[in-house]
Formats: sequence, structure tokens, C-alpha cells
Amino acid sequence: MKKRITINDIARELGITAATVSRALSDHPEISLSTKNRVKAVAEQMDYVPNKVASSLRSGKTKLIGVLIPTAEHSFFGSVIHGISNIASKKGYDVLIYQSNETEEFEKKGIQTFINARVDGILASIAKDTADFSHFTAVRDKNIPIAFFDRIKDELDISSVSIDDYQGAYQATTALIEGGYKRIAHISGPQHIKTFADRIQGYQDALRYHQVNADTELLYPGNISIAAGRAGTKHLLSLNNPPDAIFAVEDFTALGVLKELKQQRIQVPEQFGVFGFCNDIFGEHISPSLSTVDQQTVNMGEEAFKLIYELITSTATENQIQKRVLQPALIIRESSQKTAIKHQ
Repeated sequence: MKKRITINDIARELGITAATVSRALSDHPEISLSTKNRVKAVAEQMDYVPNKVASSLRSGKTKLIGVLIPTAEHSFFGSVIHGISNIASKKGYDVLIYQSNETEEFEKKGIQTFINARVDGILASIAKDTADFSHFTAVRDKNIPIAFFDRIKDELDISSVSIDDYQGAYQATTALIEGGYKRIAHISGPQHIKTFADRIQGYQDALRYHQVNADTELLYPGNISIAAGRAGTKHLLSLNNPPDAIFAVEDFTALGVLKELKQQRIQVPEQFGVFGFCNDIFGEHISPSLSTVDQQTVNMGEEAFKLIYELITSTATENQIQKRVLQPALIIRESSQKTAIKHQ
């Protein structure tokens, strides 16, 4: 078996101390550029692989970031992780990912896994089934840097990066109104999560502004799934005065809406409009293609890492809570184009 090369081997080769090698490899400002270049050249020649465990014991830093996601089924979270990893690698950090499967139980296990791994910081998006948030406040109270992304909860006084969900919902509802639809329903998500509560508020305010009846019977409580989209659509179509459009809380719910409409032979967008939220990858490839709200996923991931990095490297004894809000962008596709079809 090939011997593992250590900094002591590099030091012997160059006739310098192991401490100088260590500092050169970590770009310490007290080491000259010529020495750094010599050390790095010999390290590469000898196929040196840094011992991260030993390094973390010396520095107190693991260079690991824990990222807690609700599900890996949505390309949304994969895209956010891509953004996180983009910046993390440039800063010398690795990313440890844990999936909560949308449950509080697994979310708590994920947090404990990160703590056991001695991550330098945690980025988390809240599971839809979470009702007790004490595991997040416990991390904060242990002075472990933590920040939310996408799904956040303001009451916890934890920094976050999110999209302007209110504005995205307002714009999506307005687009349906301007597209010629008269009676617009909303299939929502769990209201204890701010993301989904803001989307209801944006939907309702858009209806009021445009003087469209905000009928409470057109609000259906969903759970962000294809099944919820189908069940909600079935219920809404059974009403005495059914809607002619649905703004769905996210794209998988919207996919369920489209499936149920197809089952009932209702033509989209001629008879019925559909709008989603997320801009998941499947939306542009289905027929009709899905109008949606783009959540700037890669940008969200990059901003999330920048935020947690600031919290990790801050010398302040108390970090100020930061709320970074990105602007959404409407993606208009076939599913909401009633007026355009009428004029063709």
C-alpha cells in the first residue's frame, strides 16, 4: 500500500519546518510567495492530500457546511444546492446534504447529524410537517451559525434568504386576471410556513386591487404535492360556481391541477388557466407548458452561502439578523394564455 504523504515528508524534502509547510499550504500572510510556490510544487509532485480531520482539530474549523433540504424530488432544491456549492468550493468549503423528507423527525435527525459532524454552519429549508422549531433555536443558542433559505420563519430571529413570495403570487394572480380569467382559485401550502402564507396574501391582494371577488370558497388548503393539486381541482370544480383558473402554490401542485383538468376533459388554456410557482424543470416540457414564477434558485443558493459565510467569519459577539429577499420573475407560458389564443 502506498504511504500517505504528510507535511513532515514535504518539510524533509525542502529542508524546512513542518510548521512552515503548514502555513504555506494555508496561504499564511507571513510566508513569502516564493516559499509558498516551492511548498505547493513539492506537495503536488509528492501527491500530498491534506488531512482535513487534523486540520480541523488545529483550527477549530471543519470547512464543512450542512445543508438541510425538505426533498430531493424537486429540481428547485438541486438548483439551490448548485448555487451554494458554486461559492462554497471557491471558499474551500465542502457541502454536507441531509434530506428531511418533509418531516419534523428527519429534520431533527439532520440537525443532530450536522452538529455531530462539527459543521461550521447550517443552511436549512423548513419541512412542511414541522410544527416544533426548537431544534433550530437550539442551534442558534449554541452559537452555531445558522440561516434559512426559501422556507423561513421570521419569528425565530434567524437570518434568511428568500424570494419575495408575496410579490410573486401577486404578479401570478394579476397575470391570470389580465389573461382573461374571471374566477381565480388558489390551492395553498401549509400556512405555518411564511413562504406559503405570503403567497396567499399576494393572491388575495391582487384580486382586491383588480376588483375581482376574493371568494373564500376558492381557497383550498393543500400540502404541496401532485395529489393535493388533483384533490383541490376536483373539489373546486364541484362547487356551484366553480373557478375558471387556479393559481397553485408551487409547480408540483400545478401539475396535479393539469392532470385533473385533463382527466375531466377541460381544455387549458381555452377553458381554464393554470399558474404555478417555482419554475421547476418539467414546466416548460409538458403540454400545455406551465406558466410559473421563477425563484432565482442558483442566485438564492449563492446568496445563502454568502450569508452563512459572513456569519461564520464574523468577529462580532452577536450577529445581526439579516433578511435577504430576492425578486421573482414571471415566466408566461401556454397554460395562462387564454387572451392570446382568443386573438389568434
